Amino acid sequence: MAAATSQRVSPRPGGAGRAPEARKARRAGRDPGPDADVLPVARVAVDIPLAHLDRPFDYLVPQRLAEQAVAGCRVRVRFSGKLADGYLLERAAASEHPGRLARLERVVSPEPVLSPEIMALAREVADRYAGTMADVLRLAIPPRHARTESAVSRGTDGDAAPPPQPPGPGPWSRYPSGGSFIAALASGRGPRAVWSALPGPEWPEEIARAAGTVAATGRGVLIVVPDGRDLGLVDAALAGLLGPGRHVSLAAGLGPAERYRRWLAVRRGAVRVVAGTRAAMFAPVADLGLVVIWDDGDDLHAEPRAPYPHAREVLALRAHRTGAAALIGGFARTAEATSLVASGWALPIIAARATLRDHAPQVRAAGSDAELARDEAAQTARLPSLALRTAREALGAGPVLVQVPRRGYLAALGCERCRERARCAACGGPLSLAHAGAALRCDWCAVADTQWRCPRCAHPKVRALVTGAGRTAEELGRAFPGVPVLTSGGAASIPAVPGTPALVIATPGAEPRVEGGYAAALLLDGWVLLGRPSLRAAEEALRRWLNAAALVRCGSGGGRVVVVADSTIPAVQALVRWDPVTHAERELAERTQLRFPPAARMASLTGPANAVEALLAAATLPDAAELLGPVEAGPDSFRILLRVPRSAGLALASALREAQAARSARKEPGAVRVQLDPAELI
Repeated sequence: MAAATSQRVSPRPGGAGRAPEARKARRAGRDPGPDADVLPVARVAVDIPLAHLDRPFDYLVPQRLAEQAVAGCRVRVRFSGKLADGYLLERAAASEHPGRLARLERVVSPEPVLSPEIMALAREVADRYAGTMADVLRLAIPPRHARTESAVSRGTDGDAAPPPQPPGPGPWSRYPSGGSFIAALASGRGPRAVWSALPGPEWPEEIARAAGTVAATGRGVLIVVPDGRDLGLVDAALAGLLGPGRHVSLAAGLGPAERYRRWLAVRRGAVRVVAGTRAAMFAPVADLGLVVIWDDGDDLHAEPRAPYPHAREVLALRAHRTGAAALIGGFARTAEATSLVASGWALPIIAARATLRDHAPQVRAAGSDAELARDEAAQTARLPSLALRTAREALGAGPVLVQVPRRGYLAALGCERCRERARCAACGGPLSLAHAGAALRCDWCAVADTQWRCPRCAHPKVRALVTGAGRTAEELGRAFPGVPVLTSGGAASIPAVPGTPALVIATPGAEPRVEGGYAAALLLDGWVLLGRPSLRAAEEALRRWLNAAALVRCGSGGGRVVVVADSTIPAVQALVRWDPVTHAERELAERTQLRFPPAARMASLTGPANAVEALLAAATLPDAAELLGPVEAGPDSFRILLRVPRSAGLALASALREAQAARSARKEPGAVRVQLDPAELI
């Protein structure tokens, strides 16, 4: 923890000293009374996210609050003449500050919501991401719900349930090292593994068995998944394996009261197995023995609020700090997870090729040499003959999944004559079509454009550049008359569909589940995913394809997958072979050669040009720092990238944090957004 600092007495009205507080107390007819006899100094983390105030402040504890003012509780203090929230970090016998101290105004609640482990973790996360502890604590601790807290205090949550019986390895025995991983968990050790899951519906049970094995030793488990769909699967698996009352799920959809009740049960140690989405990465699980993250490449694991931590990195930090086991799993493999294996921090859990062939569907690329010889349009047609044949044959055995990268009807339009991208005349945003016969509408400002003409050739008609799920459903409905067509995506996502013949059009991440698996899957518009202007385009395309293909029956059961993309592309080859590990190793090797994360650490500075320049001028950067940019990042906004070797990552974060503190103390204009290792670099 940073060294504690006390507030100085200010003679001005609204200052932070004791004298103004005493005067206000006398005016209110209330005597503040004596100070606490034992440990009269409270060190408080004030909830003020200004970088130059990112340190604890000392306050005196009145005797009337001595029993309530416990470490970890919420308090109210007077800071610069205003009341502010804060967390009491610890009590001390004396302060290092020679001046007079202000007093705690009140204890909001004696509930110790900030545990020592989360307090130390919050400080480390803030330092790693060049942020403030106040910002991290806002992510880590949910807002107080007084009625719920009172109900829990009256005894609605008791002691932790006795440890369950160890469940055994189960499906983990399908992996050569799966049994030894479970055995290590059962013995109380802390193995760390990067797990390439076999396709199929067994992964929630595998996570539950790992959790149950650790819970049987009396230690805690924390599981983080990308979204509510995955959380529902893990929640059901945990309930079936552990029994009622032995775990909780934390999700935003619970509502503030229920979520806070469950969070309090975890904080008090009444429940030691926790599953949740991104915010649960800070859950105060007692005696943490295992952290699990599923599908760590999903962008939902990246926190969009300052200081922008990633759930994988936070869980890895927790495992390292507490000696807990770690399990990073998914059908795909990220370069970051591969770097953990390459460094020796984690070991791989991979199925043998023979086992993989028994569980994976048969995958073919529409742009393969054999298909090009049979159908010359296979590489350019949106629905080549292979895809149509596969769907027609599979519909006799069950539903067929059709994955489309974009929602909507016609998601991107261009001039019919010259192919110039159709853009809004008002704001320059892309135009799209919501349905047949609708007017062109801007995706940014929602203004309709009924008189559009191409600015290059003045042609009045448009053509589709990117076809959405709605238009795809319309096209397939005409191609397969009499076959039900279902659409899943966005707010209209379908959790599951029956096993009867149907065409299911879904966007990535919204694919419904079906009992027994899909008979086939068509992965359309591969060029859209592979052509994204992103460092992670190939990795993300493969991840989305594998997640969809994993819902299809195994090859021996007739399951087939067709990807409409060039078969020579490495990501397509990795899908056909079902080999995400080799693809991830190749990605890591290329990024290492190009000095991109995770082989290096990078910081993104975004803001007005003068503010970014001022921040750079105030920062004492590491000697190895390399500056890339600036480039435009929006109206009156610029971005600069800073790159350093991985060993200098903490030094870079510290330099940027100190520079932000200097600018904040001087009240310099212009806000600069600082992100360490952002998910999207380009």
